[in-house]
Amino acid sequence: MPSWSDFLAAEPTLAAGIRALLQQYGPGLAYLATVRADGSPRVHPVSPVITDEGLYCFIIDSPKRRDLERDGRYALHSFPPEENDDEAFLTGRAIPVHDPRVIADLSSALHASPDVNWRLFELTIERATLRTHGPAGALPLAALPIVTPMTRTWRAELSRPLAAVS
Repeated sequence: MPSWSDFLAAEPTLAAGIRALLQQYGPGLAYLATVRADGSPRVHPVSPVITDEGLYCFIIDSPKRRDLERDGRYALHSFPPEENDDEAFLTGRAIPVHDPRVIADLSSALHASPDVNWRLFELTIERATLRTHGPAGALPLAALPIVTPMTRTWRAELSRPLAAVS
């Protein structure tokens, strides 16, 4: 499955829009959905880390980490912006990172404490979606002109963006 860098190379504009929403408050902020053992979803806030090489997440010892260790499927959704209803959504597989250089570089750069029982996961990208609603938001109450929402989606197996849908 493609890495963030593969997605970035294939769709730089879409990747930039998604990255902007994930990092709109400075550090990455998103909701991570995982799959519980019974198949139901589990959702938690996380701080994804985006580099030119990959999309990563430090996950402490927790139910969501056990979910990812058992079944790596994930969905990542941006926090809502204050000024509009734009949203970014990614799905794929979370893979534990074993490369000591990557772990050391990221943990050092982000001051991840060695005293905390965390594990670094790389989030591969199966599908990426960016939906923009314009300044009036998803449910314009009085603002004119109304902007038609735009959705752009990229799927790994297609290696090209899907047509924009309104």
